[in-house]
Order: sequence, then C-alpha cells, then structure tokens
Amino acid sequence: MKMNEKCPVCGQRMEIEIGFYYGTSYISYALSVALSSATFVAWWLTIGFSLEDHRLFYWIGINGLLLLYLQPWLMRLSRAVWLSFFVQYNMDWEQPDPGEPERTDA
Repeated sequence: MKMNEKCPVCGQRMEIEIGFYYGTSYISYALSVALSSATFVAWWLTIGFSLEDHRLFYWIGINGLLLLYLQPWLMRLSRAVWLSFFVQYNMDWEQPDPGEPERTDA
C-alpha cells in the first residue's frame, strides 16, 4: 500500500498537497462499478443467472472476493488517474532540472 514520495523517473512529487488523494475514492468507486459490470455481463453470457440454483449469489460472492483481491491495484490505478487530472504532461521531463512544483506540502 506504500507509494513513492517522488516519481523514480521524472521526480514529480506524488503528494502535491495534504489531502490531495481524497478524491481518488470517486475514481476507485467508478473502477469498481465498471469491473463489477464487466463480471456481471461475463457471468450472464457464460453461466447465466437463476434464483433456483443460486447462481446469482455465487456471482455476488465471487465478485466480492475479486474486488477485495484487486483493491491494491485499483487503489494505485485510481491514484494515478487522479494525479493525471491535476499534473500536466511535461514533454521536457528528461531535462535535469524540471523545477519545483507550483504547490507542495511541507
């Protein structure tokens, strides 16, 4: 669950300001809903749903375990997406001194 303080390639600080990553919960929620929708459609097309033999409940259980297992990757992906909303791509990132970021925490 630990993230780097700075990007190992370009040196961009990951924690731009205190509380910066609170918005990642929205991104993580959207990714979880998208993943659940994809597994729902895949289950429906391959196995199907029926309340008589509890296939719906099997999907709910497997989907819950899948989301629990993938949570570390979903968290990192949502942080990367959130960071890309606020940090513009610098085409000259290979230059030795990219300069200090505009806002930083103490």
